[in-house]
Amino acid sequence: MGISMYQVSVPVFMKTLGNLSAILDKAANFAAAKKVDETVLLGLLLAPDMLSLSRQIQQATVHAKGAAARLAGLEPPSIDSTGESIAEYKICIQKVIEFLSTLKPEQIDGSEGREVTLKVGPNTVTFKGQDYLLHFALPNFFFHVTTAYDILRHGGVDLGKRDYIGQA
Repeated sequence: MGISMYQVSVPVFMKTLGNLSAILDKAANFAAAKKVDETVLLGLLLAPDMLSLSRQIQQATVHAKGAAARLAGLEPPSIDSTGESIAEYKICIQKVIEFLSTLKPEQIDGSEGREVTLKVGPNTVTFKGQDYLLHFALPNFFFHVTTAYDILRHGGVDLGKRDYIGQA
């Protein structure tokens, strides 16, 4: 038996968002220890034309909830993904994890051929479910989680590969 669409999506999003939340705990501890305002960390970016840490976190949550919902044939839930503090972003992450935990394998399995249509910038794009997950949703999700990790690492937060990957 092959791997299912559910297995490749929901548990992966949940685990990685949990790891991102733990990374944000380390960022909050770093800010407190170094007496750095959290808004400074949330405003960090790697390059002038890239999104800030806060926007990377937002985009990771948007891609996770959006992908899972679309694959399940649902509208993505409205979960506020903005914040003024690390704690507020952790709440958003937790709400997305809670939404993901409501999805059942039977809602997503078999969605390989389901049409998924969404706006990408000014364009409307339609994918088949499997292509959407493997070639759009997961790459975007991991890009934003990785970039959030990289921003914090570059900003001085003591992070390592285990923080990103989590426990096996």
